[in-house]
Amino acid sequence: MSSRTQNDLQHALRRCRPALLWVGGFSLFINLLMLTPALYMLQVYDRVIASGSKETLLMLTLVTLFLLAVMVGLEWVRSRLLVRVGNHLDAQVSGHLYRAMFRRGLSSPGEGSGQPLDDLRTVRQFLSGQGLFAFFDAPWVPIYLAILFLFNVWFGVFATGAGLLLLGLAIINEKVSKRLLAEAGHAHIQAQAQVGSNLRNAEVVQAMGMLPAIMRRWEARHVQSLIKQSQASDRSGGLSNLSKGLRILAQSLILGLGALLVLEASITPGMMIAASIIMGRALAPIDQMIGSWKGFVGCRDAYRRLDALLRDVPAQTRRLSLPEPRGEVAVEALTLTPPGAAKPVLRELDFHIARGEHVGIIGPSAAGKTTLARALLGVWLPETGAVRLDGADLGHWNRDELGPHLGYLPQDIELFDGTVSQNIARFGEVDDAQVVAAAKKAGVHDMILRLPEGYETPIGAGNGSLSPGQRQRIGLARALYGKPALVVLDEPNANLDDAGERALAEALRQLKAEGTTLFVISHRRSVLAEVDKLLVLNEGRLRLLGARDEVLARLAAPGARRAKPGRPSLSRESRAELTAAEEGP
Repeated sequence: MSSRTQNDLQHALRRCRPALLWVGGFSLFINLLMLTPALYMLQVYDRVIASGSKETLLMLTLVTLFLLAVMVGLEWVRSRLLVRVGNHLDAQVSGHLYRAMFRRGLSSPGEGSGQPLDDLRTVRQFLSGQGLFAFFDAPWVPIYLAILFLFNVWFGVFATGAGLLLLGLAIINEKVSKRLLAEAGHAHIQAQAQVGSNLRNAEVVQAMGMLPAIMRRWEARHVQSLIKQSQASDRSGGLSNLSKGLRILAQSLILGLGALLVLEASITPGMMIAASIIMGRALAPIDQMIGSWKGFVGCRDAYRRLDALLRDVPAQTRRLSLPEPRGEVAVEALTLTPPGAAKPVLRELDFHIARGEHVGIIGPSAAGKTTLARALLGVWLPETGAVRLDGADLGHWNRDELGPHLGYLPQDIELFDGTVSQNIARFGEVDDAQVVAAAKKAGVHDMILRLPEGYETPIGAGNGSLSPGQRQRIGLARALYGKPALVVLDEPNANLDDAGERALAEALRQLKAEGTTLFVISHRRSVLAEVDKLLVLNEGRLRLLGARDEVLARLAAPGARRAKPGRPSLSRESRAELTAAEEGP
């Protein structure tokens, strides 16, 4: 892999390295200034008290106040710098992450969620929080220990032993909480994903009284997450409190050790007080790391999930811009296995559709009609073979350049949070004339004008003010926006009344007059009456392709049950479903 596709997250972190080096530099001066209280006490006990000089005390106090003010200022700058590092990381990664989430949702249906954005927030918050300071301060612990050794070797030995003891507790904390925190995080993610799925199907849950059962399933995962989290917190909290208690005990005992050394005339009283302060500073980063270990583990797990996602779904490279498509479609030896499926749904499809032709796709249930629609749009890429638009493989187009020339109306209509005009304009720059033209072409202009705020009426995925038929007709207008060269409609009249059916038929005629290539999946006679050709799928293979009337006649003929060489035969049920197109709904 290239350095870019290795990991966008690591690339962004490398961009943050200069700022982190500045944070390290500030940490150096901050930790040096942390010696100020100890040196102040040392001078007060050994110089001021011995000499009785008030002037010396005043000057020492003023210098100490100045140095501590500088230290506070440096800590403030360091904190603000880390906040900007976190924001910079978010700005560098969030765009790639957003695209990767959608591409994973396409390649792994059912796995799409907003969890990666939560993971990015976790990493950003840890980088800009207090927990990271312990890792910047830890490298200066040996300096404090060296100063204690300079005071007296027993001070150094005692502080080193206390530090090793706290470090051992930190390692134990990692061992006892790592598995539980990982399991708690996994259970929490599953519970959140289940909540999102349940909310998307709230209408079904409410209608059939499924809420108690659904809640029990959610509660089982939620409680499991709480139990694991509580167990990890109990163990980590116990070790954190033990660490804090041992640090306070060590600071007290070093005073006793210092008193003994003063009595033996090995050190001065000032050294005794200063040693206690310095040892407390030496042990503080270790104690702080134990206290912030939960946040560190959460950040580490979030980073690993982001790392895996961005490795699995690397950023796409820009390709040479191709001319605007005209609408000629060629499918060459297409075999496609949908994401998550065990075997191919489409097998060895091969056909050519000229520009401006209208093709109806029919076939029994599970024949691969919707899969073919997604393949024609490049939503799912083939396992073998190719789908070509004007001779170019769909995978060779830049999607943002190709998308405006495609129109798609799926079975499940999904409108997005925004106004009617924004939805029709696909959330690009709203061209008023084109929005109205698309609405009129879809026969929905008058209906939109009757909405409370017309084209500026807010709608969205959770807006129940529109009927399924209205949502479908607005979805059709979105598909027709901007005069696309290729339009694919999947059961476009599933929710339409008679007026909607007539508007759809008129829209198909307009597309024909404009020379737009059309694929429409339907078994309704009113829709199929507008197409030039019929494409019949059965068990993922091309059964028939030809002029509409010719194909319908062959399907209705008694000999249609017999298979041609190399073609699968049709069961009685499949043939009945296919011939329903001729009989009407």
